[in-house]
Amino acid sequence: MYAIIKTGGKQFRVEEGQDIYVEKLDGEAGDTVTFGEVLFVGGDDTVVGSPFIEGASVEATIEKQGRGKKVTTFKYRRRKDSHTKKGHRQPYTKVSIKSIKSN
Repeated sequence: MYAIIKTGGKQFRVEEGQDIYVEKLDGEAGDTVTFGEVLFVGGDDTVVGSPFIEGASVEATIEKQGRGKKVTTFKYRRRKDSHTKKGHRQPYTKVSIKSIKSN
């Protein structure tokens, strides 16, 4: 059984026992998170939402909070003696999918 959920402006295909990295969620390691925006549930009987499935949810446990690798941006303006260097690390949350509940 698998589901497609929406979180952080992105969609993820998840199965029970799977670990995924999503945009930062509030909470600490060990907390339980429920994703209520379920778009699709597949398996023995398929259910498609329009856009979401009423009463369906996916429960997950937060494994850790972290920040991704540094992305460096460098802006250079020729002949102007001007340049800008910036770095950015995107925060993420690693979650482990525990259960998928549909109607």
